[in-house]
Amino acid sequence: MSRDIHAWLAELEDIPGTRVFTAARARQGYHLNQFAMSLMTPENRMRWLADERGYLAEWQLTPDQADAVLARDYNRLLDLGGNIYFLAKIFSTDGLSFLQAVGSMSGMAPEDYQAMMIAGGRSPQGLRSRKAGT
Repeated sequence: MSRDIHAWLAELEDIPGTRVFTAARARQGYHLNQFAMSLMTPENRMRWLADERGYLAEWQLTPDQADAVLARDYNRLLDLGGNIYFLAKIFSTDGLSFLQAVGSMSGMAPEDYQAMMIAGGRSPQGLRSRKAGT
């Protein structure tokens, strides 16, 4: 018996704090991720830093995506199709390390986040399903 891959992937959305980068998310975030990748060149980083809104206007982002970029709301950007490896171009341009950015996404100070990860990461105990509340 075959299983509907889309239904199976949708079940992954039930895992709290997890955003699986599926084909649907890739399609949703295509322009967002292309914008982020554009920051790989020094010329584009300079243009972005000089006029964020003007530079964003050149990309086909949704209003929600543009607002989340300007707010540096990385969790929201993940929800809107952003890929963390592409979004790294944004926070790197802002002078943040990966550790600083993901720590902020977790609501933790970078040193606390680092200590947690060195100790093995988040505990598997606790909320494991949004639907079940367990």
